[in-house]
Amino acid sequence: MTSAAEVLRRCDALAACSEHAEHLDRAHLTPALAAAQGLVEGWMAAAGLRTWRDQAGNLCGRAEGREPGLPALLLGSHLDTVPDAGRYDGMLGVLLAVAAAERLRDEVPAWPCALEVVGFTDEEGARFGTALLGSRALAGTWDDAWWALRDAHGTTLEQAARDFGLDPALVGTAARRPDELVAYLEAHIEQGPLLEEADRSLGVVTTIAGAQRFRVEVVGEARHAGGTPYPRRRDALVGAAEAIVLIERTVRDSGAIATVGQVAVEPGAVNVIPGRAVFSVDLRAATDGERDAMRATLLAGIADVCAARSLTMRVTDVYEAPATPCAGWLRDALRDGVATTGDTDPLDVWSRAGHDGMAVSAVTDVGMLFLRCGDGISHHPDESVREVDVAAALDALTAAARTVATRTDAAAAHAAQADAAQADAARADAEAPA
Repeated sequence: MTSAAEVLRRCDALAACSEHAEHLDRAHLTPALAAAQGLVEGWMAAAGLRTWRDQAGNLCGRAEGREPGLPALLLGSHLDTVPDAGRYDGMLGVLLAVAAAERLRDEVPAWPCALEVVGFTDEEGARFGTALLGSRALAGTWDDAWWALRDAHGTTLEQAARDFGLDPALVGTAARRPDELVAYLEAHIEQGPLLEEADRSLGVVTTIAGAQRFRVEVVGEARHAGGTPYPRRRDALVGAAEAIVLIERTVRDSGAIATVGQVAVEPGAVNVIPGRAVFSVDLRAATDGERDAMRATLLAGIADVCAARSLTMRVTDVYEAPATPCAGWLRDALRDGVATTGDTDPLDVWSRAGHDGMAVSAVTDVGMLFLRCGDGISHHPDESVREVDVAAALDALTAAARTVATRTDAAAAHAAQADAAQADAARADAEAPA
């Protein structure tokens, strides 16, 4: 059986599948992704899975349950990376799923559901600027407008798909119906420091963050830097700077989190007072209500800053994703799985980062397991995990999958009993004297 040490060796092998020799960069529909899929496909086959690549580019593997064609419990994560990436974000979850499938190989033929593993082709959105392309296709929420997206070299998503051996006209065949899936479970590095600070190997995800991104434009007046006294200045950059500090001060002690990642200034000359400053805001919270309440608080505060400095502001929405609660019954299954590792009271963690489960939730229930990563670092070559934590994650994921199958069987038996009782009642009514 595949050990935690072997899972880590496989992560090292996948890290060599890169568009650049100097650093890890494996984007959607690239030769590096194809090479990574080739390796994972071999490991899937060795685990007893029948493999295929769907028309969105996702790599899939399946083991049948007690009869062919049953709905599947889906395990997985993504195989693409950000530029200059670490070697565990996404791919560790795929390899843990493959290893769990291997451990369950002799059990699945008796299950009331099939077991599938998926390596999503695009979660990061690094190449075409739109994330979750692989999981959105699987969830049946594909938008054909995306085919016109272009990468930095001008290649359209449609052309990249054709170059990858896909037929864009068949992308709809990648979609799963709700009756084809039992649930989706994903193991992933935390990408934050909470587990390490609590000295825990694993945590159970409660919800995936509801995110908003918007731009704030602060407009003042561009004038001569030397000739304009302070009482006459309407400096857009100073106003924006005060607003940015206000954002951090307001959010840091709340349950939300906000980041200003981009700032642009016009005219941008060393001897001209800035007349316009634009900054981005990435705002996340565990629930949409918390996020929206914080947005209102922030915008009211920024408006006050602008009014005090005789500036005007405009807000442009860029992106929104609703919070994705993890299903209670899957959280219970994962908690039971973590308990098998000796941690009988697992830490609950909400995911501040986005994940494929956000898309998959459109078609089935989702659950997520986090494992500790060194110093919470992710999206960076310094990503690190400990073998002991990988071993715990493998044990927990395997046990959780087994629990899901057991509860699926119990639910099916209960439904069958209810159907039989309903049929008996109907028969009794029909046979009763008029």
